[in-house]
Order: sequence, then C-alpha cells, then structure tokens
Amino acid sequence: MSSFYLVGRVRRAHGIRGELVVEALTDAPDAIFAPGRRVFAGTRDGDIAPGQPEMRILRSSPFKGGWIVAFEGLGDRSAAETWRDRTFLLPEDEVEPPGEDEVFIHDLVGMRVVRVSGEELGAVSEVFELPQGLVIEVQREHAKPVLLPFNDQTVTAVDTELRVIHVDPLEGLVE
Repeated sequence: MSSFYLVGRVRRAHGIRGELVVEALTDAPDAIFAPGRRVFAGTRDGDIAPGQPEMRILRSSPFKGGWIVAFEGLGDRSAAETWRDRTFLLPEDEVEPPGEDEVFIHDLVGMRVVRVSGEELGAVSEVFELPQGLVIEVQREHAKPVLLPFNDQTVTAVDTELRVIHVDPLEGLVE
C-alpha cells in the first residue's frame, strides 16, 4: 500500500456554501488544491482516516495565507463545520519529491539532533507549525525535551541520508 504525505489542514468553514479554509502544508498549494484534483482525509501521522472517502476539489483560491477550497459533497456550512482541524493527504507517488536542500516535515520526526560541536542532543519527537515558523521538539535522554526553531539561524545542516540535523542554537535555548 502506498504511503501518504500531509499536504493541508482545515482551519475552519468559510461562508454558507460548504467551503473550507485550508492551511497548505506544501510548497505547491496551487497544484495540490487545483480544481479536479483529489485529496484524502487523514490523520496528522499520514494515515488515511477510517471511513473517509477521497475528496475531489471543485474550486480553490488563495485566502489570507491559506486557501478557500470547495469540495464535491460539501454543500453547506453545517457539513463543512465537521471538517475543522482535519488533515488532507496525497499518495506518495502523486507528490513531487523534495529538492536537494529540502525535506518533508514528517521526515524530521526521529532524526538525531547534534550540535555543531558534535554533542548529541537527542531526537526529534514532534514538529510544531507555528505562525512564527517550524519548531522541533528534541527529546533528550536525561533531561526535559527542548524546543528549537527550525530555521537558518539554528539549523546549520540536515543530512537526510544519515537522518541527522546539525544545530547551533542560541545560548540558553538548550540548557
């Protein structure tokens, strides 16, 4: 069976015609949420939600940092309200692989986190998508977890083959 990638999250219903405001979790939202395209309802872990049909997109348009998307079968606000906080997935073979300097968000979980000095910090246990950007939770062996911004100031390199994230956090973030 094919694996699936997380491509969007429903923020809320929009209007009275069953449209949804969707937060795109992809670099190509105009292609992923194009009319006629299909997505699957799923879980944050990339599993298909039980009993959920595939959803076909009728129309979409950019909206306040996200997208307004209309789907077949969602004709009114009441039906759309039941979709709040659900996620959308695409089969792996329908998603363009990441570029040389890119990584899928879900691939970060489980990666080792190492300081540029070589000190092992732990492993990524969770990724949070905040308005300020991505934040990784690093589970440490003998200490409380630490949150690190996943940005150019903190992350110096990501080795997807070895599954290692090299970091140079600001003083005080880890202690």
